[in-house]
Amino acid sequence: MMSRVRFLILGAGPTGLALAHSLLQRGVPRRDVLVIESEAVSGGLCRSAMVDGRPIDIGGGHFLDVRKQEVLDLLFHFMPASEWDIYRRVAKINLSGQEIDHPLESNLWQLSKQNQADYLESIARAGCVAGSPMPESFEEWVRWRLGERIAQDYMLPYNRKIWSMALDRLGTYWLHKLPDVSFRDALRSCLEGKPYGTLPAHGSFMYPKTHGYGEVWRRMGVALGDRLITGCQVNHIDVTRRTVNGRFTADTVISTIPWSEWPRMADIPDEIADRMAELVHVGIDVDYCSDNLSSRAHWIYEPCEQVPHHRILVRHNFCPGSRGYWTETNALRSGPAGIFRHRNEFAYPVNTRGKPEAVSAILAWAATQRIIGAGRWGKWEHMNSDVAVAESIRLAGDLVENKDGLP
Repeated sequence: MMSRVRFLILGAGPTGLALAHSLLQRGVPRRDVLVIESEAVSGGLCRSAMVDGRPIDIGGGHFLDVRKQEVLDLLFHFMPASEWDIYRRVAKINLSGQEIDHPLESNLWQLSKQNQADYLESIARAGCVAGSPMPESFEEWVRWRLGERIAQDYMLPYNRKIWSMALDRLGTYWLHKLPDVSFRDALRSCLEGKPYGTLPAHGSFMYPKTHGYGEVWRRMGVALGDRLITGCQVNHIDVTRRTVNGRFTADTVISTIPWSEWPRMADIPDEIADRMAELVHVGIDVDYCSDNLSSRAHWIYEPCEQVPHHRILVRHNFCPGSRGYWTETNALRSGPAGIFRHRNEFAYPVNTRGKPEAVSAILAWAATQRIIGAGRWGKWEHMNSDVAVAESIRLAGDLVENKDGLP
């Protein structure tokens, strides 16, 4: 039988779950909301699995940022604050065998005096400090923004590893996320022996006391009851009728499915299909190792290009009663699997040149069909889960407040 709803949400990751519950909290009747999910358990990239007696986040490292109260209010409804521990972030960079606190430019004081002098000289010559024009090339932009030494020792090799592609394919429009290097702050940190500057995201974060990060999303899925259908792969979409698999039809479809997957499922206009084909993603392997590390870090960035992985999540430092750690590695760089491996084919959207124009064209076309792209893959942006939830809360308000059902 055909099931007709007002809002059909494709995907039960953080975006889809938060959107569904936000719509219900705004008074939309349960019968008007339906979420379908290909996996057996909700949570998307934020799912967890039990490995060696304790949880591992199979999508990589995920933590709950403490800064967005509306996000905390929503998630604590399903997993109360009493079930979370709060941590002061300890992130490290493995720089030639020495662990340096992240961000590097704020913690140069932890290096030898000679290295401090070399890095400070490099920062003083950085283009943004010297007032030279901003370059368009990604590699030159990194040098311009951070200085040659930080670029060569950390930022460029790290990006070569995580994306595993020629860096000239990347645009520069997304690099506002990198902080401006400050010669004054870097010098002050070296003189006073403590960090100065802006702390990145997750300065403080929360993680479940007795579960993996996936538990809150699992509970949100359970709370939807029959308004969530798991194990339901999207195989066909009738765009004009907004009908999925010949079973579900909706007034408005909200998709968190990667746009690059749509041409195999739907009849897409050639010019839009071409735009979808421009979108690039990378796959990531999450591998578990049972050894404990001596580091007190919660996670460690690894820029050395002779080491396959780019990040280590030190499980025993944030998951009580656990041991070991897991690594994140671009799937193109992975060697043989060890004790446990989970491959995320769609892990990170890539900020290639021309991506904003491609996504804009796709979203504009989709809107004419009453289809909305949301979340990491609907917007093709690297969103942390707290950002995805915050956007879903806002989207739910727009959908309810606009009578035509579109934001």
